[in-house]
Amino acid sequence: MNNKKDTFDNNKEKITGQIKEAAGKITGNEQLELKGRIQSSKADFKKNTNLHNNVNEAKEGIAGKINDMLDKKDAKKDKK
Repeated sequence: MNNKKDTFDNNKEKITGQIKEAAGKITGNEQLELKGRIQSSKADFKKNTNLHNNVNEAKEGIAGKINDMLDKKDAKKDKK
C-alpha cells in the first residue's frame, strides 16, 4: 500500500513540475519554468532512487534464499 502511495505522490510531483514548466514557458516566466523543471527532476530522482532500493532489496532476498539453501545442504552433509 505504501509503495502505491509513494508512486502516486511521485507522479503527482512530476506532473505538477511539468505543468509549472509549461506555464513558465507560455508566460515567459523563467523563474516558474525553472522551478517546474527542478520539481520534475526531483521526482525523477526519487523514482530512480526507489527503483534502485527495490532492486537492492530483491538482490538481498535472493542472496538470503541461496544462503539458506546452502546451509541446508551443508547441514545434510554434516548429518551423514
